[in-house]
Amino acid sequence: MRLKAHGRSHGGKKFREVCETVVVSAHGGLLQLSNEIDNGEMIVLENLLTQEELECRVVFVGELQDAGQRIGVEFLTPAPHFWGIDFEVG
Repeated sequence: MRLKAHGRSHGGKKFREVCETVVVSAHGGLLQLSNEIDNGEMIVLENLLTQEELECRVVFVGELQDAGQRIGVEFLTPAPHFWGIDFEVG
């Protein structure tokens, strides 16, 4: 799924980019970003279909590669409808 992410990169510079999800859940997801992000950083994701925005915490930072960096994000509160997929939360 394509979405927009914005926040502060590794060097503290503001960034805004359209990125792709790798995996999604009711609690967050794994994204492919071209910007380098630090673990623990806060970013905002925007669902391009619904324009809904959600603040997230970076909880995983993968190795930097040619295609960018995979980062794991956790929603501050569960958001089972953010991705437009019905998850069973229990």
